[in-house]
Amino acid sequence: MDTYAHGHHPSVVRSHARRGIADSAAYLLPSLRPGLRVLDVGCGPGSITRELAERFPGSQFVGVDQQPSVLQTGDLPNLRFEVGDAYQLAFPDASFDVVHAHQVLQHLGDPVAALREFRRVVRPGGIVAARDVDYEGLTWYPRLPELDRWLEIYLQIARQHGGEPAAARHLRSWFRAAGFTDLQITGSVWTYASDEQVTNWGQTWRQRAVESDYAKFALELGLADREELAEISRGWDAWSHHPDAWFQLPHGEVIAAG
Repeated sequence: MDTYAHGHHPSVVRSHARRGIADSAAYLLPSLRPGLRVLDVGCGPGSITRELAERFPGSQFVGVDQQPSVLQTGDLPNLRFEVGDAYQLAFPDASFDVVHAHQVLQHLGDPVAALREFRRVVRPGGIVAARDVDYEGLTWYPRLPELDRWLEIYLQIARQHGGEPAAARHLRSWFRAAGFTDLQITGSVWTYASDEQVTNWGQTWRQRAVESDYAKFALELGLADREELAEISRGWDAWSHHPDAWFQLPHGEVIAAG
């Protein structure tokens, strides 16, 4: 099983639970309509899946994630959550009209194999959709050295666990290698610049830098010691209190005909 570099510390799950259609799945909306069966792979706490199910009550949604502890109760009639493996989905061929994966492929050792599995469970005429970030394309202000070091460590953690943190730029090649030929490719960004966004992002990483699996893996791999991680945490705290703080994360998006 692949290692999820971010881990499932409460600070991570809280951050992921803030995601919704507007910031994470707007590119998918034109492909959705009532009456579809939709699979959301790697759904995490399910905030995106749930919002989609609320938006399209006439469609059926299934969210799967490999980590049971983050899955929520599917308390809508058209929504359920279950444990699942992106490489071996527990569904027959051609079970869904849409398979969606948000921020998933970057963490997989074999994203092409996962995409082939997504294609297997999509009916003819359906789509496979994926959105992933490019960590090597991040920009922020002020350019604090602690955040430079934070990113350097994260890139090493992700790659030493077999992932590709610059996934966005690889999406086209991964989809083509998985046998997809009809691709709609777009891009969008997360921008954190309001006081609330800056506080949430900065304080989340202030905690994650010393308490989440980011810290655990940095120590295990010999990439940093506890004092350096504390310095990174203080850097995030300083960034989150800067009146002109800015952070932007670019994403690639692909919708592929199954």
